[in-house]
Amino acid sequence: MPSYRRLGKLPPKRHIILPNGENSFLNEGLYYEHIITTHGFDRAYSILYHLRPPTRVLETASAGQIPIEAADDRELRHHHFKTQDLPRGGQPVTGRVPMLFNDDLVAWRCKPDQPQEELFRNGAADEVIFIQQGSGYLETLYGKVPYRRGDYVVVPRSTTYRIVSDDIQKEDHLILECFAPVRVPDRYHNPDGQIYLGAPLYERDFHSPEELCLIDREEPTSILIKVHQNLTRVTMTHHPFDVVGWDGFLYPYTFNAWDFEPLTGTVHLPPPFQQTFECRGFVICTFAPRHLDHHPQAVKVPYVHSNVEADEVLFYVDGEFGSRRGVDLGSMTLHPGGIPHGPHPGTIMKSMEMDRTNEMAVMFDTDRRLHPTVQAMQVDDPSYPKSWL
Repeated sequence: MPSYRRLGKLPPKRHIILPNGENSFLNEGLYYEHIITTHGFDRAYSILYHLRPPTRVLETASAGQIPIEAADDRELRHHHFKTQDLPRGGQPVTGRVPMLFNDDLVAWRCKPDQPQEELFRNGAADEVIFIQQGSGYLETLYGKVPYRRGDYVVVPRSTTYRIVSDDIQKEDHLILECFAPVRVPDRYHNPDGQIYLGAPLYERDFHSPEELCLIDREEPTSILIKVHQNLTRVTMTHHPFDVVGWDGFLYPYTFNAWDFEPLTGTVHLPPPFQQTFECRGFVICTFAPRHLDHHPQAVKVPYVHSNVEADEVLFYVDGEFGSRRGVDLGSMTLHPGGIPHGPHPGTIMKSMEMDRTNEMAVMFDTDRRLHPTVQAMQVDDPSYPKSWL
């Protein structure tokens, strides 16, 4: 996580009593401590203080499954998924459509038309919700997290939340469900844990909750909990957002893609220079507006590339992508390992006249092969592999 945060009421030391003389549950005279950890107790954690014990479950029930079905994808080829053509529908969580998956992540698209009514928690994965369009805030255990267009909203696993949109008809999301913690790359930090001067991002670019969502309500409240494909509805005796304070290194936050500071050289710098986050089995990169390479004979579009150790996905966010033809905002391309890809014909010479690019795209590169889903193939452009002719 970017850095240590604290908000609300806290005792002077961890695991000592925080007195609550005004609103004491069961007359015990204290707030209830709740620690949320990662990698057992070895990595980032936060400690929260509740009005009531966070373990008061009234009932549980299976809520079905969200099946992820691989398409019959035996052919090795490039794909262009026109996800902008997906119909609008559903809620911000239950309306998600799976597009690609492997053992490390699932990539979803969501264009909801109904507000989120029920609290949600992913119990097995971190989530990175990229806001292609929309604005609003997340209500979470840790407080209110405002979001806007271009935000990566990073939600650690087991965070209970609800998306509150300013206008649900404008929301358009790319969601990466990540089965290991999402982190800022270690190489961006100095030995003291601070982000290096010269890194393409900075602590001030990360925005954590600044206002608690304290709800003191003793009434049954349900949470839809997802663990891989299985859904469980857990009903608490009270609203779980009864947190009066917390501190630690584990919390939801946002980072806006337009705050990324891209590096430029005399000749092309490869995608690792655009890396924004890392996770087990894949990385996330931001291709933000930037000055182009300034050697007088520089080729200003990327190399033709055989990604021999990765599958590469590009999600097109804004502007005109200089090395591609035929893609639009919301398009998603998959360039699998084993076959080369690169600039489309005509883009190399066209780029020679340009000194900057205004494109914005999100890329994730995976170590393991990605499998398109049945839903993805319904918006696949079968002519895309021939687009280099």
